[in-house]
Amino acid sequence: MNDKIIEKLLEHDERFEKIEEKIDKKHNEVLTHLDEIMVIVQRLDQERLFTFEIVKRLQDNVERQDKELQKVKKILKIA
Repeated sequence: MNDKIIEKLLEHDERFEKIEEKIDKKHNEVLTHLDEIMVIVQRLDQERLFTFEIVKRLQDNVERQDKELQKVKKILKIA
């Protein structure tokens, strides 16, 4: 009877070890995917910042050109 119990305990230990290995493997895979996602998110954030700056510069240029156009219109007495 004791041998049976010991055999079952050893079997369960082995199964637990396999489950633990699978969990560790999946955990590592999840961490790897999260790292990949973070890299993508950081790149997207940088692109967003660059795009914002470009739009801001373009908007400033448009405003300057608008002011110049108003001056030209006044000189030509169009406005």
